[in-house]
Amino acid sequence: MIETNLQNCESELKEVVTLFPESEGVRIKHNFSDKGNKFINTVTLEGNTYAYGNLVGEELSPLVKKRLIKRYAKLALYKTLSRRYGRELPWGALTGIRPTGLAYSEMDKDGRFEEFFTEVMKVSEEKTALTREVIESQKDIYEKNPDNTDFFVFVPFCPSRCKYCSFITSDITRTASLADEYTDVLLREINESAGFIKKLRSIYVGGGTPVALSDRNLAKILAALAKINTGAEFTVEAGRPDRITPDNLKMLKDFGVTRICINPQTFCDATLQKIGRSHTAEQAVEKFLMAKDMFVTNMDFIAGLEGEDSEVFAETIDKAISLAPDDITVHTLCVKRGSYLAEDTSRLTNGAEVEKMVNYARLKLKAAGYNPYYLYRQKYMAGNLENVGYAKRGKECVYNIDTMEEISSTVACGAGAISKRVDFPRGRIERVAAPKDVKTYLEGFSRIIERKTALFS
Repeated sequence: MIETNLQNCESELKEVVTLFPESEGVRIKHNFSDKGNKFINTVTLEGNTYAYGNLVGEELSPLVKKRLIKRYAKLALYKTLSRRYGRELPWGALTGIRPTGLAYSEMDKDGRFEEFFTEVMKVSEEKTALTREVIESQKDIYEKNPDNTDFFVFVPFCPSRCKYCSFITSDITRTASLADEYTDVLLREINESAGFIKKLRSIYVGGGTPVALSDRNLAKILAALAKINTGAEFTVEAGRPDRITPDNLKMLKDFGVTRICINPQTFCDATLQKIGRSHTAEQAVEKFLMAKDMFVTNMDFIAGLEGEDSEVFAETIDKAISLAPDDITVHTLCVKRGSYLAEDTSRLTNGAEVEKMVNYARLKLKAAGYNPYYLYRQKYMAGNLENVGYAKRGKECVYNIDTMEEISSTVACGAGAISKRVDFPRGRIERVAAPKDVKTYLEGFSRIIERKTALFS
C-alpha cells in the first residue's frame, strides 16, 4: 500500500508498486514538495527514508508542470523499490504505454533521447536501442500534419471469447439479430462521419472479429467504406482463421481491402484449445496461405499464454517466419480485468520465461529481415515488457504508427470506438468515446453523432 500527498498521482504510483510484487503488504509513504525550481520527492519504506531532488525550470506551463510532477514522483518510487529489492526492470520507471512518444518529445529538444532514457528514467540499454530502432523504421511514414485522418470501424462480435480477451464482444452465434441492427446503425454512422475526414491516411476495420459477421452484413460495411476510400491503406482484421473463407476473402479484395490480419496467437494446438479457440494450427496455416498472395498480411502472436514455455513459443515464431507474412506482431500477455484469465492467474507463465520468449522473437525476426516499427505497453503485462510490431521494409502499417504515436486524428465508428482530434498547435488531444455496450450504443446513436460533430467542427 502507498500513502502520498499527491492525490492526482496515486494511481500512477500504485502502478510502480505493482511492478515489485515483493512489496505487497508493505507500507510505503511518499511526500512531494515544490521548491520553485526544484521538485523534492521523499519515500519512506520499512523505516528508511530516501530523498530525491530534480531541478526544473521556474516558468513551467500548468500542463508541463503536472507532467513533470508525476514523472519525478514515479521515478523516486521506482528508484527506492529497485534499491530495496535489488532489481532493475527493463523499462525502468516508464509506466506509460508509448515509450516512443516520450522519445520523440525528448528529440524535439536536442535531437536525442537515449541519455534521458538510460540515465534519468533508468531504461535498459536494450529497450532504449529497441526504441531507437522503432523510430528509425517509422521515418518514411511518421508525419505530423493537422489534416491527417484515420478512419476506424469497430465490429464487436466474435465466434467465441478467448480467455485473455477483455473486450466487450458478443458471441455471433447467439446475437445474429443484434448483428443485423448493429450493422444498420453502423452504416448510418459511417455515412454521417465521412464528412469529418480531411486527408485520409488509412481505414481500419477491427474487432472483435469483423469476418464473424455474415457476408451480407460485412459487404454492406465494406461498400460504405469503399465509397470514402481515396486509395488509402485499407485494413480488415480477419482475425480468427475459423471464420475465413474463399468467399469473404474475395469480397474483401473486391471492395479494395489491401491488408488483413490473421491472428492465430500460437501454433500450439493444446494452447489453442486452452484459450478457447475452435481452430487448429494447421487450419490457421491453410487460411493464411489462401490469403497470402491477395493482401499485405499480418499475423499476431502472444508470449506468455497458459501452459507455454519458451521452447513452445520459439516453435511458433519459427513457424511464422517460415510462412513469411509481411508483418508479425509479438504481444506480451496482459491480464486485464474482465478477462477470464484475471479470475485465475495461478497457471500463468512467469515473467523471466516470457522475457526469454520476447528476446527470442526479436533476435529471430530481425535475422529474418523484419524490423520493429511500432511499440506500445500496457498495464499488468507479464515481465513488465512490451508489444512490438515487426515488418519487412516497406510493409509497415500506417494505421498502427499513426495510432501509437498519436500523430493523426481518428474518426471512429461503432460501439466503444474512440474518436480523437489531434491539435498540434495547442499540444492537445481531445476524445469522444461511444458506449461500449452494444445496446446502449444503438439507443444513443444520435447523441454520438452530435458529440463527434462538436469534436471535429
